[in-house]
Amino acid sequence: MSDGTIRVALVDDQQLVRAGFRMVIDSQPDLEVVLEAGDGAQAVRALDPAARTATGPVDVVLMDVRMPTMDGLTATAQIIARATDDAPSPRVIVLTTFDLDEYVLSAIRAGASGFLLKDAPPEEMLAAIRTVHHGDAVIAPSSTRRLLEHLVTALPPDEPGTPTDPARLAVADLTEREREVLVLMARGRSNTEIGADLFVAEATVKTHVGRILAKLHVRDRVQAVVVAYETGLVRPGS
Repeated sequence: MSDGTIRVALVDDQQLVRAGFRMVIDSQPDLEVVLEAGDGAQAVRALDPAARTATGPVDVVLMDVRMPTMDGLTATAQIIARATDDAPSPRVIVLTTFDLDEYVLSAIRAGASGFLLKDAPPEEMLAAIRTVHHGDAVIAPSSTRRLLEHLVTALPPDEPGTPTDPARLAVADLTEREREVLVLMARGRSNTEIGADLFVAEATVKTHVGRILAKLHVRDRVQAVVVAYETGLVRPGS
């Protein structure tokens, strides 16, 4: 939007939840809820590039996971898959609880830009919307770090004899400094904090992050962190 307002869509089957989110979001001068949907199928239809010519663009979607008709995981994948050069997909933040970890990992793989616990403080949700809108991913909040570590325990154990796995080869191609940066990213460090930890400028960290994303063939920090856990570069609790 030309006025700088971040346009948000709420997708949740509970109307009271949507009303609470809308109240918090609309209280901010730079945020506005422009679309609500009660299930994934409604969201996919409303966010289709053709439909959005009438409703206007949406920048960020807050997507619940467990909904009737179509779950948030399927909806996230379809919304992102329908993006075009002229109508890029909105960024998706998945809302979840600890008992839905395996769905969250699949949503990240489908292209979601992050996730939050449904009981996260309002200020954390607002910060996540702004962070994702500005092209980063939601991995910094402490609840997200805990959830990342919790969900990877559900991953299948490493199988021997798979040295040609693309993710492992990509991680092996990282330089020593890039691996250091990726490990710190997985621990929830911001670029500023990584720079302080490694005694380098924040601009240098940004360059390393960009190279890491390119080498891992992922679109943002969240997916890079998932790769770090899946390949064993970082272990839960480390």
